[in-house]
Amino acid sequence: MMRRIYVLFPLAMFLGLLFTSFCYSPSNSTKPYKPKQIKTIIVDAGHGHGRHGGNGPDGARGEYSVEDDITLGVAKKLVAEIKNQIPDIRVLETRPTDDYVQLKDRANFANQNNGDLFISIHVNSAPKLREVKIIGHHKETYYVYSGKGKKKKKTKKSRTVPTYKTYYYPNPANGTETYVFASHKTDDKTEFITENGDNFMNEQDDSTMVSDYKSPELLAQAALWTKKFFFNSIKLATHVEDQFNISGRVSRGVKQRRVGIWVLQATAMPSILVETGYISYRQEEDYLNSEKGQQDIAESVTNAIKWYKEQQENPRPAGEQSNNKK
Repeated sequence: MMRRIYVLFPLAMFLGLLFTSFCYSPSNSTKPYKPKQIKTIIVDAGHGHGRHGGNGPDGARGEYSVEDDITLGVAKKLVAEIKNQIPDIRVLETRPTDDYVQLKDRANFANQNNGDLFISIHVNSAPKLREVKIIGHHKETYYVYSGKGKKKKKTKKSRTVPTYKTYYYPNPANGTETYVFASHKTDDKTEFITENGDNFMNEQDDSTMVSDYKSPELLAQAALWTKKFFFNSIKLATHVEDQFNISGRVSRGVKQRRVGIWVLQATAMPSILVETGYISYRQEEDYLNSEKGQQDIAESVTNAIKWYKEQQENPRPAGEQSNNKK
């Protein structure tokens, strides 16, 4: 029993010191809490002109348009709208032209520029609906074998079988979706946060985080930031979908893609991917290509950013928030 106490006591002391090192410092005791300021937003226009066809770099295809043209148009209007409504924000584009930019370069660009939010603009697509119908019948010839060896016989026979035809119809799927990085990709997100630790600013005192890649302090702090980024991504994504709903769009909600979305987990900040509509649905394809549609989308996302920014920079006590909700 005494041996077990001797073993546990140093461990308890170490954990206690580690806990207090994170929870207390002289600077924190004298400095009031300073919320994180949203200073830089990274806008990512999905895809880009490259190898055309299918769902390659230029993205999904509708009846007359391709995804990358729409995403670039929406991204440009989003950048302009953010600058107009929130002029103190720095807005940077990962793909400012028609050219395709590698996903790794997009994430690196966001991390190197110390982005506070990463917003990727995309367009959704759904496969055509398939229906198989019997349109008639026809005769089919087949052979039946009997006997063995030299006595083996082949008898020709026929039967009536149905004739099938496959029909394809436009898929009526429509509406918006906003994705956050998949929760099962948390380790990947933490790794990118750790690698970019020297880019972060501490919320408490604006001092640079520990940049030693193997530092236990950095690893612990990176895990906390990963959790925080996940919930903040959900907050922003929820605001985006709420704004789409207010504007009259069909909102399909906030989602996680099971296979993960690389740019969301490789960016060391709250990150969302906005599927602005279905290019496979002709009515939405027209809307997504129109000046009005693209401007509506830009305004909805900007309004969501303003709500998110206000909540992050001016947090209210829980009691005041509940009273406001009432």
